[in-house]
Amino acid sequence: MANPQKPATIAAQAAGQTDQTTGGVTPAIHPATTFLRDENYDLVAPQNTYLRDQNENARAAEAVLKQLENAADTLLFPSGMAAIAAMFRSLPNRATVLVQSGIYWGTTKWIRDFCARREITLHEADASDTEAFTAQISAQKPNLVMIETPSNPWLKISDITAIAAATHAENGLLMVDSTAATPVLSRPLDLGADVVMHSATKAINGHSDVLAGVLSCADAEADFWRTIQTDRHDAGAVIGPFEAWLLLRGMRTLPLRVERMSQSALSLAEKLEAHPKVERVFYPGLPSHTANELAKSQMNGGFGGLLSVCVKGGAREALAVAGKLSLFHRATSLGGVESLVEHRHTIEPHTGIPENLLRLSVGIEDVGDLWADLENALAQV
Repeated sequence: MANPQKPATIAAQAAGQTDQTTGGVTPAIHPATTFLRDENYDLVAPQNTYLRDQNENARAAEAVLKQLENAADTLLFPSGMAAIAAMFRSLPNRATVLVQSGIYWGTTKWIRDFCARREITLHEADASDTEAFTAQISAQKPNLVMIETPSNPWLKISDITAIAAATHAENGLLMVDSTAATPVLSRPLDLGADVVMHSATKAINGHSDVLAGVLSCADAEADFWRTIQTDRHDAGAVIGPFEAWLLLRGMRTLPLRVERMSQSALSLAEKLEAHPKVERVFYPGLPSHTANELAKSQMNGGFGGLLSVCVKGGAREALAVAGKLSLFHRATSLGGVESLVEHRHTIEPHTGIPENLLRLSVGIEDVGDLWADLENALAQV
């Protein structure tokens, strides 16, 4: 059943959690790694034996994310890649997986290496072509399908409902990397996905100071989810209490930040699309985007703060624009309160990223100041 409260209320109220010991309106940090037993050797707090997943701060953050996702259960991990790895480690040897092509390169590289080691058959295809992708699902009958929507850095949109239906018809599982959308703008579980993943390092935390990942599921009793729970505990892929506390602190303003970032990103995308020195803009909120209507149907309240721009010319021109920016920090990441610019081809020159593409992560600064920074940089090229 959907939570009746709106995301802004869930986040601001930390899903109703306070510090019951002191009466503080914010949960406290609990750094203990081990927990007391009484004279009969019974645990004083039966839910806590040893700090791994028995982590009060992680539980607090998970409770908020669970409600935001309308999930059956949520688990935090020390990074987004650790969350992805946990999902893939739940697969049996010689399984078959279908992964969207053109997604975050770090994900693709790790999956290729892992599947080779585990004798897992890997297929890659463009998930934004719904007909072709679902045909691949029917033909390959994968145990797991993974998509990323909106994708990074191409901002492609995949039809979650259609892909989920095709996956389930072949008795597979669908995992959606929804990092760029956040739980505020899209809830893939409501659209049929089995698992939704986020690099919580990005907008969920929002302050570029916490490394974290998260998985949320539609069925907490499913065998694969039990496997992930056990694997996280036994392998120790857990987030620390202080990082979890910082994550919860960041999430309390998540809806406000995402609203501002989405509004500003759309405004900048519109202006950039009309600029004579810009060749192309990738942003699902633009009417010119090939999947604008699909994005509208499965994203609510905006289209996120991530967009990509192709500057007219080549690498020289794109790097010159990036070099002239003063408010946009030249750094790799997305979703923080500060705006960032990245020349993606410098980071991954072997994956087909155009040399003239700049990826922009739009923060919460004044949009007029951000546009003035972009306009000034473009004028000098």
